[in-house]
Amino acid sequence: MGLAAQIISTGGLGAALAQSGEGEPVAPGDEMLLDVETRHLEVPAEMHGWRADQALAHLIPELSRSYLKQLIVEGAAVLRGAPLRKASVHLAVGDRLAVELRPTQQAQAFVPQAMALDVVFEDAHLLVIHKPAGLVVHPAAGHWTGTLLNGLLAHHAGAAGLPRAGIVHRLDKDTSGLMLVGKSRPAVEALTRAIAAREVDRQYLALAHGAWLGESEKVVDQPIGRDVHNRLRMAVVRHADGSTGKPAQTTVRLLEGTQDACLVVCKLHTGRTHQIRVHMAWLQHPLVGDTVYGGRPKWGMARQALHAARLRLSHPITGEALVFRSPLPQDMLNALGQSGLRYNGPRVDGGFFE
Repeated sequence: MGLAAQIISTGGLGAALAQSGEGEPVAPGDEMLLDVETRHLEVPAEMHGWRADQALAHLIPELSRSYLKQLIVEGAAVLRGAPLRKASVHLAVGDRLAVELRPTQQAQAFVPQAMALDVVFEDAHLLVIHKPAGLVVHPAAGHWTGTLLNGLLAHHAGAAGLPRAGIVHRLDKDTSGLMLVGKSRPAVEALTRAIAAREVDRQYLALAHGAWLGESEKVVDQPIGRDVHNRLRMAVVRHADGSTGKPAQTTVRLLEGTQDACLVVCKLHTGRTHQIRVHMAWLQHPLVGDTVYGGRPKWGMARQALHAARLRLSHPITGEALVFRSPLPQDMLNALGQSGLRYNGPRVDGGFFE
């Protein structure tokens, strides 16, 4: 049985603590922003005799070992009916643990913080913003304040009564572009259903390393899961026993190319963590600046060259057809110029999938 299978049940604040992922939808539920997630875990045979903090770091790979150790010391982990409190305790196969995944700075994590949101569209039910690179979406270890969620709590009073302040999908910290936010509970629920049903069209512009070869349009249908060699990365996962990661599909279309780089538009059909970054690396075209997946800083790009450029959806309440576009940010425009790729806004806009 794989490690993921050892997670028996979850609830509460998990999405707010997890690593953000490109386009990944946020699950429904979580009635209160200050709820604590309780993760129930069973120790598998391969972890018999492991230290508690070591085992938890493998069973909950999205959180750091130091953070989990702090939770243990604070009494947030229960083993055999009693608080664990010592990270050095050795576990036995079959041991069951209940771990409260709570922010250690919870009082600061979910407070309104005024910030200048770049609003693309807003009405009583829907907010569309342009997220700049560098802005974290949810509070998490190392980023308890100054997140988009904090900004949304300050932007409108109703956000405090919504799951995750209305956030229904995610972008990585260093990815820029369009994000959808629900402003009412019916809108949040409708947007969540639409994303799960693949009724929200999400397209990204990406600058990648390498000369593009072969067909100008490629469909990448490769499962994605946690990298077994580095728990901070995702990867295309196909195990020898036939098991795989979660199904993931991206269509990639070449817009412009040179011997050193290519500008592509990527259409998400699923929403896995780091999906575009992983699939582009699998194509041997890691994103410029994406050092996690084999890219290199180049042409002034200090972050992955990925921008959520277009959203197409039906309004969650009125059903009106909506299309939003976001121009490339200046750092990507500068990189394109230095790479030798020609950029023509209307022509590239015409390269989106319809």
